[in-house]
Amino acid sequence: MIKMSEPIVLVKKHVPLGTIQLNRPEKRNALSRVMIEELEQAFRDLHGEKSVRAIVLTGAGSAFCSGLDLAEMHAAAGEEDSFDRWRDDVVRLRDLYDLMLRFPKPIIAAVNGPAVAGGAGLVLASDFVIASPTATFGFPEPRRGVISGLCAPLLTFRVGGSQAARLLLLAETISAQRAESIGIFQEILPDEKLWARAMEIAKEVALSAAEAIQLTKRMLNETIGETLETFLAAGAAASATSRTTEAAAEGMKAFLEKREPEWPT
Repeated sequence: MIKMSEPIVLVKKHVPLGTIQLNRPEKRNALSRVMIEELEQAFRDLHGEKSVRAIVLTGAGSAFCSGLDLAEMHAAAGEEDSFDRWRDDVVRLRDLYDLMLRFPKPIIAAVNGPAVAGGAGLVLASDFVIASPTATFGFPEPRRGVISGLCAPLLTFRVGGSQAARLLLLAETISAQRAESIGIFQEILPDEKLWARAMEIAKEVALSAAEAIQLTKRMLNETIGETLETFLAAGAAASATSRTTEAAAEGMKAFLEKREPEWPT
């Protein structure tokens, strides 16, 4: 008998909570093109479920999400239309963040391990963030020769320009405690209590009118954060361009070969 592989995005309902789980633990839940498409579809599927009042987004295994699949990116580097592929990848990720920001129900990121690069962006596009003590958060892209163009405006929106500059320019990966202290993580809980806490939040959300929650989220993300859409578009263009450089080629190659990069001078 042929064993069917599990979906790379798992969707479940535990009313009033819907659960979306990234399910590539062997790849630290890296965001492949297919996974991004399936994440978009998961949110669309739960959009119409009236009994689901909030969504928890989490990862399988020991990581939340390690960002874009660098092996897939590196493979695209040898293609004639590599820039078009990179641009399409970045635009698709931007569209996923935008979908999350516009999603009418609160999204709870349950960060069960490292959330870095594009995975950190998933955290920033969520409305609530609860994390385990072993969770980490950061933007290592410059050490791989590229930039965090998409995450920069989201990070600035959440924590302000000063904290964003430090995290982005130092390519820092910070602890759960530090992430909580600057307002990225809202609560730190033992790993085994993350899902139960997400359910508590969903039940609290369900006490309010669905229309009122939807309008509140729209006010926060489209009024207070009115420039986000413009900045995300600019960030997508900058990210795609950064992937065409010699530094990007060397950074990705060094990462895959597990060595220190030798930057071009």
